[in-house]
This record gives sequence, C-alpha cells and structure tokens, in this order.
Amino acid sequence: MYPKITITLPLWVKDFLKKNKIQRIEKIEDRMRLVVELSRLNVQHGTGGPFAAAIFDTETHQLISIGLNRVIPSHYSIAHAEIVAILMAEEKIENYDLGAKNRFELITSSQPCIQCYGALFWSGIVKIVIGARKEDVEKLTGFDEGPLPEDWIEQLEKRGIIVEKDVLREEADKVLEEYKNTGGIIYNSSTKK
Repeated sequence: MYPKITITLPLWVKDFLKKNKIQRIEKIEDRMRLVVELSRLNVQHGTGGPFAAAIFDTETHQLISIGLNRVIPSHYSIAHAEIVAILMAEEKIENYDLGAKNRFELITSSQPCIQCYGALFWSGIVKIVIGARKEDVEKLTGFDEGPLPEDWIEQLEKRGIIVEKDVLREEADKVLEEYKNTGGIIYNSSTKK
C-alpha cells in the first residue's frame, strides 16, 4: 500500500573508497578534504547536489558513513548530505542515537541548512566541522538555506555539540561555483516566492 523509502549512494562511491583505501583519517583537514572531494565528484558524476558529509569516530578517526546530496535522484526533499550521512551511520551502528555508545563527528562540505541543523540536535553527534558557510552557499549557488537563528552555534554548543567552521572553506566554495557554472539545478521549494 505504501512505497518503501530507500536512499542509496551512487555506485562510484564504493569504487572511490576501495581505490583510495579510506578507513581512518587522522587530520581534520584530511577528513574535510575527503568530504569536499566527494561533493566535487557528486557534481562531476551528476548524481546529486554539491554537498557531501561524513561521520567519523572522534577517537579512532574511523570513517563510519558517507552522505551525499541525493535530493534529485531520490525525489526526496530531505535527502541532504548531512541527513544521508546520519541515516547511514545509524543503520551501520543499528541505533537511532549516534551518541548512545560512541562519540561521532559530522564533517560537512557546507554549513547545514535549517532542516539539517534541526536534525543535528537529535542525532547524537558531538562535533560538527564545516567547510563553506551559509552565505557562500546562497551567494555562489542560489540555494535558500533557510532562516537559521543568529545564535545557531551557541544553541548547538548548549547541547554539547562542538562547532568548528571554515575548514578548507575556499576548496568547498570552488565546488559550489563549479555546480553553478555547470548548470546545476537549484531545487528550492516551488512555494518560495
């Protein structure tokens, strides 16, 4: 009666991870470099928007999950990179609470939109590392990231989530520019005036 909901990563991801033997990544810049490269490849392969995210264990730096923007191919407005990374990590650890047993961080190529910001509160992650800023996304692509509160960082930190921003910001911005320059679809809601 109801359709089954499935969000998958593109086939090229498995080959990319295998070829590069990605398991653990010690330096924060290298973890962000992976995420920015995944966002670039998502644009290059035409498999989604210019956004990627990954979840790592904060102690071992082991890669737990990857998330790519899959809005257009999945037909789900909520299939943003951060949401996909969270879903994939929860599936992998078989728990809806990423903070239940381990300490995980989310590395994201761009500052979360209002939807993904809300998801961070309930995910159980303890740290978020951000590449491009909200204003970069809006200026360079035309996406509407929504009305984040001015104190969005303080609100996350109040809940025990550390925020680190501007990690490889320029590299992340280049992917946003590439998306716009190659005619990437800006899929804001049709209710936006």
